[in-house]
Amino acid sequence: MNLQPTLASTWIRLVPLREADFETLYNVASDPLIWTQHPNPDRYQRDVFRRYFDGAIQSGGAFQVLDARNDQPIGCTRYYNYNPELKSVLIGYTFLARSHWGGVFNPAMKQLMLEHAFTSVQTVLFHIGINNRRSRIAIERLGATFVRELEVAYHAEPLKQNVEYAITRDAYLSQHRLTTG
Repeated sequence: MNLQPTLASTWIRLVPLREADFETLYNVASDPLIWTQHPNPDRYQRDVFRRYFDGAIQSGGAFQVLDARNDQPIGCTRYYNYNPELKSVLIGYTFLARSHWGGVFNPAMKQLMLEHAFTSVQTVLFHIGINNRRSRIAIERLGATFVRELEVAYHAEPLKQNVEYAITRDAYLSQHRLTTG
């Protein structure tokens, strides 16, 4: 599976994250309200965000999220823990600028990522902070189902309580009536 293609729709462009993107992405991430429901609510702080960003670069599957209408950075997301034997991958570490919440942007981003992933895998998993209701509702709207509670160690950080959601290729395609490879 290609973990860092360039993906685009009417609303979103996902481009491979580069080290040179740190400052522009930090300008988006420095809003404390983005992180209020996140297991790491201090991620708006520069040094904490730097750990997040370094993990994104090292993952080999991270994207800078751009508003396709003006190419302005609005967030970050990534593929990670690709498992060819289990035919699965995780999508996560996602954040968007508050100006892009509650509309078409998150669903458009996830749709691009799911459609690409389902050309190579059968199951996409999501780990979400247990108290992040906003993200849990958004992923449920896409058809993902709750699997379990678990502890997750984010890059260079201690274990945090999360929930796991999953969506299979067949479930997604039947819900969205798509014809991906």
